[in-house]
This record gives sequence, C-alpha cells and structure tokens, in this order.
Amino acid sequence: MKPNTSRRPPKPLPRPDPVPGRRFKLVIAYDGSGFAGWQRQKIGTGVQEIVEVALEKLFPSRPILHSSSRTDTGVHARGMVAHFTVPPAEARLTGRKLLLAINAHLPETIRVMAAARTTDTFHARFDATGKQYRYHVWNHPALDPLRRTTAWHVTRTLDLAAMRTAAQHFVGRHDFRSFTANPGYARDSTVRHLTRCDIVRSGPEFRFIIEGEGFLYKMCRGIVGTLVQVGLGRFPPDEVRTMLAQLDRRVAGMTAPALGLVLWQVYYPKKSAPAKPTANPADPDDE
Repeated sequence: MKPNTSRRPPKPLPRPDPVPGRRFKLVIAYDGSGFAGWQRQKIGTGVQEIVEVALEKLFPSRPILHSSSRTDTGVHARGMVAHFTVPPAEARLTGRKLLLAINAHLPETIRVMAAARTTDTFHARFDATGKQYRYHVWNHPALDPLRRTTAWHVTRTLDLAAMRTAAQHFVGRHDFRSFTANPGYARDSTVRHLTRCDIVRSGPEFRFIIEGEGFLYKMCRGIVGTLVQVGLGRFPPDEVRTMLAQLDRRVAGMTAPALGLVLWQVYYPKKSAPAKPTANPADPDDE
C-alpha cells in the first residue's frame, strides 16, 4: 500500500526557544463536522485557520497558533489547548476581554472557552503531560436526531460487560501498531501508555473514556471500533491481547467513525511540578 502523500510529516524539531513577546493560552471547543480537521489545509478549511483569522483582526502582528494536538476531519474538541505570542505593545487585553473579542469573530461552531496570559516559556504541545479523548456511541434502534453529528449510531445491542473486560487490556504501556492507521510518514515508535480505558453507560449512550500520555493516528478510533465489535460478539474480550501482540492492523477491529470522537481535555503539570513532556513530542497525536 502506498503511503498517503497528502499528509506531510511533522518536522521533528527540538523545542523552540521562546519567541520574544507576551504569550496567551487558549482553550478551544469546536464542532468538527464541518471542518477538515484542526490544522490549516491546502484543500478544505481547518479550525486553526479560522481562529488565526480571528486573531488577525485583533493583533496586527498576525500571531500563529501552536496547538497541543491535531484532530482529523470530523473529529470534535472540547478542550483543545493552543498558545500564541504577540509583541508586548499588543498585549493589552485581559484574558476575559480577549475571550469575548475572539469569539465575536468566530462562527458559532467554534468557541474559545478560556483565555489567559501565560508564562513566556509555556508550550501547548511540549508541556502537555497527557490527554483525554471521549467517544460517544448511541446504542438504540433509532438515532436521537440531536446526536446525529456527535455519536456513532449502533443499532444492535452491545454487551457492556464484555467491552469493559476487553477495555482493560489496553491500559498500560503497549505497542499499538495494530490499532493505528498509516499516517503517511515514518514514526519513531508506536508504543504508547494508556492510563485509562473506561466505558460509562447512560441509557442508550455509551461513553468511551480513554486517557494517555500520547496517541497515534486514529488510535482511539481503532480501539473503540474494536471494543464495539467485542460488544457485538465479533471478538472475545481476551482477543485484544493477541491483537496487541501481533502488531498488525489487519488483525484488529474496525476504525470507528470520526463523528463520535472528542478531544476532551489536555493535561499539564501543576505550577509546583516540573514539566514532563509526552513520550514522543516530535510525533504528535493526530486523531
């Protein structure tokens, strides 16, 4: 199979020196169903581009956003973190006024949920210590029309106990090669450490909560797709261990659709604790 040459590899650069100026941190939420992912795109519109255009209306220096993550086409976010730097002369807005000003220039599908001045050395990507993704499945013969763009509709009854048993096999440090898609570039490692893989049910809604220090391209969706197939009886729960060991995407389950996935939260060290970068910051997650 030829690599997907439409995706450019991230440049494995060392952490850049702080850009002179004043730095702001944003927490951004968006409905990804109308966008070609987070990043600026040659074809299609990324969320990053829309937010940067809004920033250009406020800051003559036209700041560039540096994000904690990259999300794929159709994936949503509740807690995307990004930072930008402006010259001191432009850094007059308070966090609250900045939030209101940016949102005034954004479509209703994108909102800055928090804005604040941060240290001049803060980096949204390199300072992140972990992330939480959530995936939503609607398990009912009829899809709630209010969830049509935010949940995967699975009509057959899912076995929650079987899925929970299978989910625990993902927790810990593993090579997740069997659960990630080809990003179109070479990766240094496909080993990642998951600290949580839980499933919470509320009526017909199943929430898959996955936390880890870093993620691979479509890794969460590969995990959820496999767990749903366990819930449908396609695989026994213990087969997840065999899938992990074989290091082959063909042996694992399907990739869940993008519309149910949300980047829920990005974690950073407390102020009193030293920064601890993710396992492979040069190879950011790209769900």
